[in-house]
Amino acid sequence: MTNAPDAASNPRTYLLAGGGTAGHVNPLLAVADALREREPDAEVLVLGTREGLEARLVPLRGYELLFVDKVPFPRRPNRAAAAFPARFRRAVGQVREHLGTRGVDVVVGFGGYASAPAYVAASRARVPFVVHEANARPGLANVLGARRAAGTGVAFEGTPLKRSTVVGMPLRREIVTLDRDALRAEAAEHFGLDPARPTLLVFGGSLGAQRLNDAFGGAWQDVLDAGWQLLHVTGEKSELADPEAAGYALRRYVDRMDLAFALAELIVSRSGAATVSEVSALGIPAVYVPYAVGNGEQALNAGSAVRAGAALLIPDDEFTADRVRSDIVPLLGDETRLAAMRIAAETVGTRTGTENVVAMIDAALAG
Repeated sequence: MTNAPDAASNPRTYLLAGGGTAGHVNPLLAVADALREREPDAEVLVLGTREGLEARLVPLRGYELLFVDKVPFPRRPNRAAAAFPARFRRAVGQVREHLGTRGVDVVVGFGGYASAPAYVAASRARVPFVVHEANARPGLANVLGARRAAGTGVAFEGTPLKRSTVVGMPLRREIVTLDRDALRAEAAEHFGLDPARPTLLVFGGSLGAQRLNDAFGGAWQDVLDAGWQLLHVTGEKSELADPEAAGYALRRYVDRMDLAFALAELIVSRSGAATVSEVSALGIPAVYVPYAVGNGEQALNAGSAVRAGAALLIPDDEFTADRVRSDIVPLLGDETRLAAMRIAAETVGTRTGTENVVAMIDAALAG
């Protein structure tokens, strides 16, 4: 990580803006932790809305949360669109007040409702600001912010943002410091599996993924017959029955994903930005099944890993038990191909996303 400013004589005040979803909050908190660790005397503030996930997670992490009104960009001409200009001006004014009263030196935006007024307010107050975009398809707030940002960092190659640099994703500390080999025995014991046998990890995010559950609910025996174990995280609301077979660990929820990653030789999952970044950073081959709802960003998130040969992509509507048997089971027996995928993953993933964003912040301050 880059050297800190002269914090002893002139402590900095950082304002990190973003929220709404874990995809915005988690990288924000990773950068906040790095700044606080590097500069204990600095003031690290977070700007968010009362409705977003940040309203719960930020105070739990020990940061002061400053509020701004949630003002969605209008998508069609209606009453909300007519009220938008006045509401957005009010939100910008709220941020301007925070900037002035707290003596903010630099703003860092991670997307979401809080970021757009933060970028406008910072520009008008002549406070430098930096943009980080986690998804391969950028959100509107970051598209607008990148036009005047002192620096713009993206997690994935090919993200269409002006003057952007690939910096990777700021990751959770337990991922950055994960030693998979050292934790393998503990991980196997934790899940009741054999540390000497290869393990396929399947998960669909915190809520699970019905498509993945249905497919492996019909093909788990094929995975075991291939000589592999299966660690299947179904999501807490899943009703998939546990066959309680040796070598098949079905869990509704896992609070130690570091142990799950330590055990995995291959992963099948959705392709949210954080998931792709973490899996690639750890050098684990993957098969991604992008969530089909939304604007298609999950398929784009997986794109760089797929192009590099680190991952395969199977469309959601094609992912069935038969597709597991035809595409994934043969891969389990092809160690040469898996080894090549591991090497490729190391070329697209990075564990230094947090340091890269902090360096971008320092450059903005220096400029």
